[in-house]
Amino acid sequence: MVIIRMARGGSKKRPFYKIVATDERKPRDSGYIERLGFFNPRAKGQEVRLELKQERIDYWIAEGAGLSTRVATLLKEAAKEPATETAAA
Repeated sequence: MVIIRMARGGSKKRPFYKIVATDERKPRDSGYIERLGFFNPRAKGQEVRLELKQERIDYWIAEGAGLSTRVATLLKEAAKEPATETAAA
């Protein structure tokens, strides 16, 4: 089954997460099917904290993909923010 979850990147004590669609049997940071955005928990000032490709997330959910609990929380957070901040580049 496909699941939408976060894959950790960045350096020690400075996390950066890619939001990806992947097979749930694969390890967290291994290969993925598609990158759907990113989350930077340490964003300050003008840095972008959360960016999502909402169309692709909707596609994967329609195909039966599950969401991790943290990604579900981030999607709710993104829905509250103006659409310009979460638009894909």
